[in-house]
Amino acid sequence: MDVLSSLGNGFGVALQPLNLLVAFIGVFLGTVIGMLPGIGPINGIAILIPITFVLGLDPTAMLILFAGIYYGSQYGNSISTILLNVPGTASSVATALDGYEMTKQGRGGPALAISAIASFVGGTLSVVGLMFLAPLMAQWAIRFGPAEYFVLIVFTFSTLSALTGKQFVKGLIATALGLMLASVGIDPGTGIPRYTFGQLELYDGLDFVVVTIGFFAVSEVLTLIESSRFGQEGLHKVGRIMVSMRELVMSLWVMLRSSVLGFLVGVLPGAGATIASFLAYTVEQRLVDRQGSFGKGDIRGVAAPEAANNASVSGALIPLLTLGVPGSGTTAVILGALLALNLTPGPLFIERNPELFWGLVASMYIGNVMLLILNLPLIGLFVRILLVPRWILVPAVATIGYIAVYAVNSSVFDLMLMTAFGVLGYLMRKTDFPVAPVILALVLGPLMEVNLRRALSLSGGDWGALFGTPLAVGLWVLVALSLVLPLVTNRRRAVGLEAGVDASKE
Repeated sequence: MDVLSSLGNGFGVALQPLNLLVAFIGVFLGTVIGMLPGIGPINGIAILIPITFVLGLDPTAMLILFAGIYYGSQYGNSISTILLNVPGTASSVATALDGYEMTKQGRGGPALAISAIASFVGGTLSVVGLMFLAPLMAQWAIRFGPAEYFVLIVFTFSTLSALTGKQFVKGLIATALGLMLASVGIDPGTGIPRYTFGQLELYDGLDFVVVTIGFFAVSEVLTLIESSRFGQEGLHKVGRIMVSMRELVMSLWVMLRSSVLGFLVGVLPGAGATIASFLAYTVEQRLVDRQGSFGKGDIRGVAAPEAANNASVSGALIPLLTLGVPGSGTTAVILGALLALNLTPGPLFIERNPELFWGLVASMYIGNVMLLILNLPLIGLFVRILLVPRWILVPAVATIGYIAVYAVNSSVFDLMLMTAFGVLGYLMRKTDFPVAPVILALVLGPLMEVNLRRALSLSGGDWGALFGTPLAVGLWVLVALSLVLPLVTNRRRAVGLEAGVDASKE
């Protein structure tokens, strides 16, 4: 009953005219951002952070806006994926396996329709999970002391690195780079400048917005300039934007199962929408694909990843708000914005900010309805947006990014720094180094350092305090497993490939 009464208060917040407008703007921008390759929710939110500061939005409205962009982008991803076979982000790659095949068969309309419906189902069910699970996790998280928080952050880093697959070692290197960047500025314990090289602009540390827009937006612009694919492929016939009752019934259980799976995966630090969508696709392929139709235009192959990647968004907000631990690049950007407003997510965040949390939950119910209404009748408009030429898109993204950064401190040094990080991010992409661990480490690095100092201070400098409780030991075990399992998996894969090569020679 407390949950329902709190939700009622949340709707009172979400239905305020400003918050309704902000929710609509967020989901609309999220849809457009999601379907345009080269932007993505990370870039969209990072660019809007300084703009929201200038506009003076209160924290509730700002979080509603950013969350709308986050889950709205999952809707938008499917449009370019299904129609052009150009996934906006990695989380929509699984959708392309059957979605683009349906488009080539002249069934792009039904694919878009089931994508919107599955996204609505996944998004709505996951908000229910967020509503009930987040307060429970907050109560459990009160048991965390400085040592447990330190190990939890280490686990987050190791998990994210492990989920980079073959790039496991490169993921660890990227995380180390992010921690190095996080150490720039005044030492919180001694007050001594670290790695500032005499530059006064670096005494406060690296500006989160500068680094994020550089690593993501500027590097994406450089990648787009190099690419010649976007905007040059014609559209196949879309067809009517509707799905038959038979197809809807056939996909119903697929959407429900994938929603639950996506939500649970989203709760795991470092997992995110990409893992959720591929896992849901694989599970449903094994459960329901008896004719071998997945990958050949099966509508269930569109419903599964779309429900899962939308459900993972609400799941990812749980560790962010209750533990202060972002599990993805997008939630790391949102955490940076909250910290800039002196709002520190953690076990007491919901208790201290009930209007913000429950207003966010209520706005997500409303936002998912808005997205369903937007995505079905306005597909024609979104298709036209997809045909924006690269020579317009690339300079527009670059211009918005530079204006947003300059608006924060009116600093030319920040523009130069952002450009440098953009070049570094571009080189990392070219050499297959993941960028997300850098941003995650940049955000969590200061929290990691502070909790390590507190744990050692309370124990009188005894490093054994990091292993002093069963909870800490359990987290260290998870860290070890996340580091060892990728090495074992890669080794088995290599042995399998060698065996296949030897067999082919024979």
